[in-house]
Amino acid sequence: MPRVSDEHLAARRRQILDAALTCFSRNGFHNTSMQDVIVEAGLSVGAVYRYFKSKNDLITAIAEGALEGAEEIFAGLTTHEPPLPLAEAMDRAFDFAESQTGERGALRIGIQVWAESLRDPVLAAFVEDKYTRFRKLFAALARRAQDAGELPADADPEAIGAALFGMVPGFALQRILGNGPDKKAYAEAIRVLLGA
Repeated sequence: MPRVSDEHLAARRRQILDAALTCFSRNGFHNTSMQDVIVEAGLSVGAVYRYFKSKNDLITAIAEGALEGAEEIFAGLTTHEPPLPLAEAMDRAFDFAESQTGERGALRIGIQVWAESLRDPVLAAFVEDKYTRFRKLFAALARRAQDAGELPADADPEAIGAALFGMVPGFALQRILGNGPDKKAYAEAIRVLLGA
């Protein structure tokens, strides 16, 4: 029997994840069954279970994909040369968040992941690890801002990083749940706060 290529395996896995994302976006985690995902993917039961043994495996894989993109963007902000002014770095973080709040956006699923992590210890550990890493990246942004004289030298970069990071999901939640605020106005408000 010929060996299946890595590209084929990756494409099949992506097909299943896309189907799960569609189902979860439409009906939520708890109202979606593995059978729903199988039908949406147009694959056999065996084909889906070959890649994902349970719905929790699908949820975790979707969470990993969503947060991986965020980590890449946030890490890029901390290593940008020359260093970005803090307000500009935050503006770029908000650009990313805004891009993920649409109908199939990762942050819409993120809300469900947050809720699910309250009852699933494995997912909770994953989310805690990722968010700890995000806070560290934003703390690195704060340190760079201190080095540039944008923040007081005696300010706590860890605390500032946590506050800065908190503004990103805060913005996304308002966009998803409250149909606002405008990204440009929000970024300008953050500039004013940082200037204060």
